[in-house]
Amino acid sequence: MKIQESGENYLETILVLEQRNGIVRSVDIATELGFAKPSVSRAMGILKKAGYIVVDGHGHILLTEEGREKARQVYERHTTISTYLQFSLGVSKEVADQDACRMEHVISQESFDKIKLLVESCRAQGVL
Repeated sequence: MKIQESGENYLETILVLEQRNGIVRSVDIATELGFAKPSVSRAMGILKKAGYIVVDGHGHILLTEEGREKARQVYERHTTISTYLQFSLGVSKEVADQDACRMEHVISQESFDKIKLLVESCRAQGVL
């Protein structure tokens, strides 16, 4: 199922919070994104219905295999584009992160693959 940009942002946030805290609750997502709890709850219902998350008996939000894969894809796009903007173009980290958050959803696969190739090449050469 195709999800909208906001759904991708929620999945990415769940992945990041899971890596940082181990567990994720709706309140954690609301705090991280600065959204109201009812908005997050509504979004979690949509992601649950789409099969991207499950909520356990303690209210912990868990990514399904499909949800984790989608979250990883979005997160990879975000970090790769942000790195490219910072080190290839000299954009500040704050602006690069903000721009990457918007670009990650609309960039073509071809353009992303070229940026990723450049970033990986720079890392392999020790430039990054």
